[in-house]
Amino acid sequence: MMCVALPALAISARHGQLTGQGLDGFYHAGRRLLSRCRLRVEGREPLPVQARMEGSDRARFVGVLRSSAGQGPDPDLVVERLRQAEGVERITLRSSALRPVRVSVEISLGTDFADLGTVAAGRPVPEVPAAVHGTGLRWSSPHGPVAITAAPPAEDVVAAAGLLRWDLEIPAGGSRTVELRLRHERSGAAGPVRATGGAVIGEAVATGDDPRAQALLAAATADLRALLLRDLAHPTQVHLAAGAPWRCGLAPADALAAARMALPLGTALAHGTLRTLARTQYGSGPRRGSLPGPPRDAGPHLPPGSTGVEATLLFPVLLAEARRWGLGEREVTELLPAAEGCLAWLRRETRADPFLRDRETGGAARVETQAHAYRAALLGADLLEAFDRPGAVELRAWATDFAPLFRGSFWNEDRGGGRPVAALLADDRPVPHLCGAAAHLLDTGLLGLGRPAPGLLDRVQTGQLARLLGGPAMDSGWGLRSLAAREPRYNPFGHRGGAVRVHETAVAVTGLAAAGYDKEAHGLLRGLLSAAESFDYRLPEMYAGEQRTEGALPWPHPAACRPAALPAAAAVHLLVALAGLRPDVPARSVTLCPLRGAPLGELGLTGLVVAEHAFAVRVSRLGVAMVEEASPALQLGA
Repeated sequence: MMCVALPALAISARHGQLTGQGLDGFYHAGRRLLSRCRLRVEGREPLPVQARMEGSDRARFVGVLRSSAGQGPDPDLVVERLRQAEGVERITLRSSALRPVRVSVEISLGTDFADLGTVAAGRPVPEVPAAVHGTGLRWSSPHGPVAITAAPPAEDVVAAAGLLRWDLEIPAGGSRTVELRLRHERSGAAGPVRATGGAVIGEAVATGDDPRAQALLAAATADLRALLLRDLAHPTQVHLAAGAPWRCGLAPADALAAARMALPLGTALAHGTLRTLARTQYGSGPRRGSLPGPPRDAGPHLPPGSTGVEATLLFPVLLAEARRWGLGEREVTELLPAAEGCLAWLRRETRADPFLRDRETGGAARVETQAHAYRAALLGADLLEAFDRPGAVELRAWATDFAPLFRGSFWNEDRGGGRPVAALLADDRPVPHLCGAAAHLLDTGLLGLGRPAPGLLDRVQTGQLARLLGGPAMDSGWGLRSLAAREPRYNPFGHRGGAVRVHETAVAVTGLAAAGYDKEAHGLLRGLLSAAESFDYRLPEMYAGEQRTEGALPWPHPAACRPAALPAAAAVHLLVALAGLRPDVPARSVTLCPLRGAPLGELGLTGLVVAEHAFAVRVSRLGVAMVEEASPALQLGA
């Protein structure tokens, strides 16, 4: 159970006790501030009966026990713990006894100030001695002091054991509450964005025939708000952390991709993310114009990939599409030099070799990287031309020449109709395995008047890719596998070796729908919605690609972040794509191209943001889309 309001989070098992073992604890900016918070009533731990999330930052734990005054086997005390990520624990004892009950309540507390990496590695860290402090306890360390205050004040405080104790009288049929507050002093950390989270992430609501749509959208927007961060040096600029608990900081490629998928909720997140990353752009040397990013695992058949390359290619795409959704001309103009730097880097990197390679991690040219590069060139050219900047003609010419070269080198003909290869190695040997990353070939980006950019594949190849993505080797029944089940070294838990990656499934669904392959899109959509239901609509970044069977549930991945920015944003992207919303604010138009067949029946989306105004759209059971609310400056396109 994970409560998140970054940079704060609280983690425990479903029983609610913080035991001091494993990941248990309250954290701030990756440091564990409280590792133990163990409750006993009358010397016994309550028997857990329920645990549930009440929001991304809050969890409620319910337990029961029988008081000494109770008769028979029935419990007569209910113990509720309401936990908030930012360090508040409210413990309420409710009695159903027929006369007043006096109970002793003990809470043992402790901390080790361990960083999250140390905790995750399982390395033991000794607890820090406590001292009595006002109505509670205090711990000191080089990372700053931490204190727990209690209301009402504890009647006994034993610092050596980290123990607070109360003797409480609970009236017949009444209740008593104890509240703990965690206070700490840290400097230089990223600050929470709770006060402005609603302004950054729009209050979108889904209605209609399928209640899963509203549950998924509500969980996604709540998780996005929980993962918002700002740098104290630039407090007006907000971006997303990659996910909790493992990646609570800025991951450039993930932040850009998530901001792009969340554009229907407003452009403020995109603007903050772009401004934050523009400051990190290399200004000199061979990497001039590119963005930094750590390498990441690329599966069993490839060396690690460069997230810096992906981020560099996503930057101009996000800026171009944010402009279509309503980012102001002044804001776009301010960020144009950084986008031009990214596009200039792309042209330099492909001057001698037409394919864009991960030069820092072995020189492989990955299929998804080529898709990102092609899209960046087309959308970047569109952006430069709109602002009368040089370079648009050259980028379009490069893209025109690149497409046939790509089809000749990245398409492997076989008896089954062919398939895209996963990559070309540094010596141009193809890696022939079918992977989920090929879905990015269907994501071409948004040009003017609601037109998608042309794709890299021809019509026949697009149809073949659609059949492969919708086939049993790739469609697990819960979503798109990252590696086909029939490939060597397939592993249902492999991050890029067979697991279902949520945002890649969403890319496949929307790309297939845009290309006209409704059957395949519907199949992947149904699987992803079923998986979301089993995860209480808080989608993890990935889960096992084991084949779905009757009555089964998807297997969680032990290393997956949950919540995570990309799957939360992908849920928004997916639902908005069902309505086919394609705005072009500079042209004062909006086009609706709903997914054919209305797979969720009637669907209404309100609280979206286009041109900085509320936007609402409804899709009927017949698949007809209607605008219900929009800026008066917009006109509906065909």
